[in-house]
Amino acid sequence: MTTVPSLTGKKLLSALKKAGFEVLRVKGSHHFVQHPDGRSAVVPVHGGESIGPGLIAQV
Repeated sequence: MTTVPSLTGKKLLSALKKAGFEVLRVKGSHHFVQHPDGRSAVVPVHGGESIGPGLIAQV
């Protein structure tokens, strides 16, 4: 099984934008992103905190 790298919210948002996702809205520190094919996700951006591997795997 491959390991999922640890990323910050900003780095995950950057990677998702490169993959075609667009930020729909921001509410507080939560960024709502959606891909043109309908996939969507909520990415928390909390300073320098890392995103857990479970959330990264879901995206």
